Amino acid sequence: MLNLVAPVLFTVLLFIWLKKRLYRSIKTRPNFTRIKDEYDNLFAENTKLKAANRNLQNTLDSTIALYDITKQICKSLDADKVFSYFKDEVNKYIRVNDCKFLKGQADLSLYKDCTIIPLNIQEELIGYLVAEGLGVEDKEKFYILSQQFILGIERAVLYRGVQELAIIDSLTNVFNRRHYLERFKEEIERSTKFNYKFSCLMVDIDYFKDFNDRYGHIVGDAILRELSRTIQENIRQIDLIGRYGGEEFSIILIETDKDAVGFAAERIRRAIEEKRLRVYDEELKITVSIGISTYPYDGKEIGRLIDKADSALYEAKQAGRNKVCAYGAKQ
Repeated sequence: MLNLVAPVLFTVLLFIWLKKRLYRSIKTRPNFTRIKDEYDNLFAENTKLKAANRNLQNTLDSTIALYDITKQICKSLDADKVFSYFKDEVNKYIRVNDCKFLKGQADLSLYKDCTIIPLNIQEELIGYLVAEGLGVEDKEKFYILSQQFILGIERAVLYRGVQELAIIDSLTNVFNRRHYLERFKEEIERSTKFNYKFSCLMVDIDYFKDFNDRYGHIVGDAILRELSRTIQENIRQIDLIGRYGGEEFSIILIETDKDAVGFAAERIRRAIEEKRLRVYDEELKITVSIGISTYPYDGKEIGRLIDKADSALYEAKQAGRNKVCAYGAKQ
């Protein structure tokens, strides 16, 4: 009998426990549903926040990358190469049909349908960046890129200025003696290689000391500036001119032999003679004497060619000044 009671009692107690468990579960279910709903909402919000964070991170990385292209743009100190690097970088970040760098003042009427950004360095307009076919969504990126381009161009401009200070005579704006002699050497090497001729002119202002003594060094400096400007106006861009001494200039007429150099030298002498210099309150007239030597007939080295041209210059002075003399020519 006891063997039957024990299982029945166990079954009854189990039923009562299950009933209470079920009742408690049913009673607490609304709370569970609410918590589950809140969890689902929080999970969804968290997913949105993660997506928004990824988008922000991508935007940040993209913006940082735009600023980091300065390193690539500044690989060169040549303005044209700087733009070439810039153009390569632009195509990595935005879609644009074409991009141009217009130097100095330009006719912008030709680019009415383009995005144009003026480029200023130290409040001076150096040119424009022009983008053709740029979408509205990329304009802000293009502006950021243009600022990096300005940094690269400014670096190139400053470097060029330093280089010019190293090779240009500050008073006359022609090559200083050191750089002129370097270019002289290069021209000898080039002419030797290709069997070219060239002529060397030594130009000296007549009675320059008298001008300095009478009017002072300020007027003398103005005369030197005007003389160098007149010479440059009467030689070709390929020719070389340097300030060799105080009032003495040296010129290399590229690929110009003995037959042609006399005409070129006379043109320079005559242009200076005919010019009236308005210096401060004075109107002055100056003349020059010119000596000529020609490579390779009169020498194949710098020193020899300059000495021969100097010797011819001395002959021009002795002959009365305001003359052109070629070395070895009969006067």
